[in-house]
Amino acid sequence: MDERLNHFDAGGNAVMVDVGGKEITKREAAASGVISVNPDVMRAILEGTVKKGDVLGVARVAGIMAVKQTSSLIPMCHILPISSCAVDFETDEENCTVKATCTVRVDGKTGVEMEALTGVSVALLTIYDMCKAIDKRMEIGEIHLDKKSGGKSGDFVR
Repeated sequence: MDERLNHFDAGGNAVMVDVGGKEITKREAAASGVISVNPDVMRAILEGTVKKGDVLGVARVAGIMAVKQTSSLIPMCHILPISSCAVDFETDEENCTVKATCTVRVDGKTGVEMEALTGVSVALLTIYDMCKAIDKRMEIGEIHLDKKSGGKSGDFVR
C-alpha cells in the first residue's frame, strides 16, 4: 500500500495512523488565509470601534484555542503537546483585506499542518463573527499551508 495513504486499513476503513515507532523531532507549520471586508468593516477594525471588542485580539486568542482543539475537530488527528503557537495579522487598508497567519511548533511524532490550518481558519471566522453586524458579505479564502518542516516527508515551502 502507498505509504501516503496510510490513513486506511486493509479493508479500506479510515484509521488513525500509528506513530508509536516514530522518533520525536522538532516540527513546525505555518498556514495563512485572507478575509475580504468592506471599507466600513476595515475602518472599524483599525479604529477599534467594533461593538464586540478588539477584533484582532479576540481572533488571535480564538486561533490559538483552535490549534489546541484540532484533535477534537478533525477525527484522525493526534493530540499533540504544542510547544508554541502564534497568530499574526496583516491589514491592507487599500484592498480591505486582513491576512491571518498561524505558526505552530511541536516536539512530536507527527506534524502540525492541520493545527496551523485550523488556527488560521478559526481566526478568520472570528473576524467574520465579530464584524457581521456591519456587513455579512465578507469573504474568507486563500487558506493554505505556507510551509512545514520536520518529519519523514521533510520540508515544504509553498
